[in-house]
Amino acid sequence: MSSVRRISKVWKSKSTIEGAGVHLKRAFGYYQVPQLDPFLLLDDFHSDYPPDYLKGFPWHPHRGIETITYVLHGRVEHGDSMGNKGVIESGDVQWMTAGSGIIHQEMPRGRDDGLMWGFQIWANLPASHKMMAPRYRGIVAAEIPEVNIPGDIRVKVMCGEVSGVQGPVQDVVVDPEYLDVTVPARTTFTHPIKRGHTTFAYVVEGEGFFDPERNAFGHEVVGANYFDMQRRCACTAENLVLYGDGDEVAISTQEVPVRFLLVSGRPVGEPVAWYGPIVMNTQEELRIAFEEYEKGTFIKH
Repeated sequence: MSSVRRISKVWKSKSTIEGAGVHLKRAFGYYQVPQLDPFLLLDDFHSDYPPDYLKGFPWHPHRGIETITYVLHGRVEHGDSMGNKGVIESGDVQWMTAGSGIIHQEMPRGRDDGLMWGFQIWANLPASHKMMAPRYRGIVAAEIPEVNIPGDIRVKVMCGEVSGVQGPVQDVVVDPEYLDVTVPARTTFTHPIKRGHTTFAYVVEGEGFFDPERNAFGHEVVGANYFDMQRRCACTAENLVLYGDGDEVAISTQEVPVRFLLVSGRPVGEPVAWYGPIVMNTQEELRIAFEEYEKGTFIKH
């Protein structure tokens, strides 16, 4: 008998500044890593004020991780040490495996009206793959299938499978699933998730109930503690919902539709040594990586 995953924790993204001065919202990062293995970070960069993002993320190294960039609105110019160069347009995904080492830059440019909105996730690589050859996959919006589920539910499948439709990104080490889901008002969306996989949802727009024991008036529940109220209230934009284990998720709405990112992956279960853009297993490996970067021997492939 299958079990529906319950909410383990909910929190709201926090404002921060990264790169050369990009203002963004961080849904999770360094301190939440043990809870979200294999995922390390989720940033939401959303602004219609170009000075918030135009300075971008100039040339910097990565090793030991994968970065997944999804642009909703606007565009991001990019280039890397493998010779890749181009633009991530609205609706596109860039899935970059840094592996043994890559140096790249990402420069948000926004729409003509100034709007820039996108997300970047970092996923860890196990020790057996941290020094693999880097690879790059750029997926344009037209290559990402959108599955229509009864009830007018729409799911963009970047990675994983929905109703027999597979996303274009496959053969990824931590066996992830990455979906962009829109659920209309007064509708319920259910989706199977592999048991044991870490799973989270990030609310993009609207509000929804991410736990079967929903209660639109959670703040009025007599005798409920903060955790109970948190579970029972609707989750709104910029909320991160972390799930416990189970076989499927169930997200429902009342008067307002909801759009969210649904992400899952197989935990790595290894020590994490992390500083800046490099994530290894030990402090010694981290020291070697930065020493190689300074000496100019960082790139291996």
